[in-house]
Amino acid sequence: MKKLVIIPAYNESENILSTVNDIRDNAPGFDYIVINDCSTDNTLQICREHGIHCIKLPYNLGIGGAVQTGYLYGVRHGYETAVQFDGDGQHPAAYLNKMFEVLQEQQADMVIGSRFITREGFQSSKMRRIGILFFTKLIRMMTGKTITDPTSGMRLVNRSVMEMFAADYPKDYPEPESLVRILSAEKKVVEMPVVMRERSGGVSSISPVRSIYYMIKVTLAVLLARFSKYREGDIQ
Repeated sequence: MKKLVIIPAYNESENILSTVNDIRDNAPGFDYIVINDCSTDNTLQICREHGIHCIKLPYNLGIGGAVQTGYLYGVRHGYETAVQFDGDGQHPAAYLNKMFEVLQEQQADMVIGSRFITREGFQSSKMRRIGILFFTKLIRMMTGKTITDPTSGMRLVNRSVMEMFAADYPKDYPEPESLVRILSAEKKVVEMPVVMRERSGGVSSISPVRSIYYMIKVTLAVLLARFSKYREGDIQ
């Protein structure tokens, strides 16, 4: 089975080489593709110098557009499963084969690597944990499903979800909204515990001010995603 790691990268010059080397060393059987989202630092130069497989976007599309590009690449090149993997060094590649095993054993459509099952390793900031808990409760209210780590960017999916995401993927802070979409489509989502690392370099795109925007925007997007599902059901 062809397996792909999708690595969206914007100004990850401090982390991208170690992230790719982690996959090369600890995730045998997985191919990878870096989606360089028009970085303004030397992320692209590092990829070229070290023979890293990379797609260079002509414009900055944001995290959603970069990830969707990866799914499009995976679908068009015949991959049967794909995993989203942050380029900042927080996700350990040693978990990828286990995530694939869980996907097959539980016949799931998505497997999420969750920080909050065993609560080991880096747990994010207090403010972000409050936001994560809020989205956990919101998603449970909307879908009846409890997801302990709805903002996790470490998510492995099967071919059917790859095709959904290649066709349409939320553009800004997409994880909670895309979860509601596939849960509303009656896809099976499971979680497994992972131990994540703290960002080793660079700066997160979510500042305290943007966190407020994030909360409001994603809440509205989640509600709209669920409402759209009801409308589709009514039409059918």
